[in-house]
Amino acid sequence: MRLFLPQAVLESWTMEEKADARNGVLAFPGHAAVYPLSPAFYFTRLLSGEDSQGLVSKVKTEAQLAALGGERLDDAVVFGETAYQVDPGFIALSHPEPASAEQGPSETDLLAAFLLNKL
Repeated sequence: MRLFLPQAVLESWTMEEKADARNGVLAFPGHAAVYPLSPAFYFTRLLSGEDSQGLVSKVKTEAQLAALGGERLDDAVVFGETAYQVDPGFIALSHPEPASAEQGPSETDLLAAFLLNKL
């Protein structure tokens, strides 16, 4: 499972020392796993043109944007004559990479519990 995390949320967690997001991974203090992060964008609304690609309310990675021919401009992504407002962030994969050989509760369960308790 993939989870979109807005950049503002990750910055808040980092400032409050609830999480560490460096070197392309998300880690939580006291948890053994790290979660790979990929830069991504949530398409919040159409600014101009037609949503012929059906991107409003979707999340796309930087690689997907490049494959679709999109160009990022601050908080917007442009495809030819069509422009979208986007919210930058990251996709965290719910199948973490183990940080150690320790066994315990499912890492997906730990991430879900952390998010439910902190949001």
